[in-house]
Amino acid sequence: MIGGLCGLAFGMGEGDIDGCLARFSKGVTGLSVASMFASGKQSSTLRTISRPTYLRSAVSNGSILSRRALDFVFPPRCPVTQSPVAVDGDMSAEGWRQLIFIDDPVCARCGMPFVSDFGVGVDCPLCLVEPPDFDSARAAVLYNDAAHDLIVAFKYSDRTDLAGVFTKWMARAGAGLISERSVLMPVPLHPRRLFSRRYNQSALLAKRLAGQFGADLRLDDLYRHRATVPQQSLSTIGRRRNVAGAFTVRPERITRLKGAHIVLIDDVLTTGATLSAISKTLKRCGAARVDALAVARVVKHGVATI
Repeated sequence: MIGGLCGLAFGMGEGDIDGCLARFSKGVTGLSVASMFASGKQSSTLRTISRPTYLRSAVSNGSILSRRALDFVFPPRCPVTQSPVAVDGDMSAEGWRQLIFIDDPVCARCGMPFVSDFGVGVDCPLCLVEPPDFDSARAAVLYNDAAHDLIVAFKYSDRTDLAGVFTKWMARAGAGLISERSVLMPVPLHPRRLFSRRYNQSALLAKRLAGQFGADLRLDDLYRHRATVPQQSLSTIGRRRNVAGAFTVRPERITRLKGAHIVLIDDVLTTGATLSAISKTLKRCGAARVDALAVARVVKHGVATI
């Protein structure tokens, strides 16, 4: 059944498409798609399976028939609640309710949301006491439970299809940061971490955003030459020490950074330690301005107490 539908849509044989689907599904659930249909488990298990990236790419510019075939095999679902939606990438009403999008008023420097509007260009107390090395930072949503689940799936569970959803949100948040003259750079992973994860989630976001804004994309000007421990369990001071001196610009790329406006792309903004460390390195190499854009921003005590 699956092979026939997808073979018609994608020009693949039944054995080819079932083999691809089996390889994908084993990586997610440990079951093959064929075995799920044979055992009658598809109704409960397929709800947790997203559309494979290679099938999404195959039909992105394809016919209506191919898109409908993909919708039949992998029905469009809300990335937050997994409830059915009309179009792939759409959000359900409950999904929108669970996510908190960041709007003005915010700190002019780090993008921390304010309860009250204090006017244009106002920095939060933390930035006034100890300004970060980046010029400004913005994020699309608050890092709550819903955002956490999405980003963890994106980073660690091969949900690379979520890059398209995230960059729609980020484009809105970064509309005032990115222009055609901007240079987009993803926060790099150390080679060992990149090898184990197999992709840099920030690079996937940067690539899509560069296409949306017509900006320059530079994926390898910056590299992480020193491995660092995960930041999650570290204090603010510990985070700064952890990433200090961990990033370097490739010597042959330094000259083209002179006078550049660089926008760093990352998934989560917590204390800004990583973005500050990178910004300091880039400015030493001649960058005129360094901004940052993330999917989500951590606010420890919630917007109401800021």
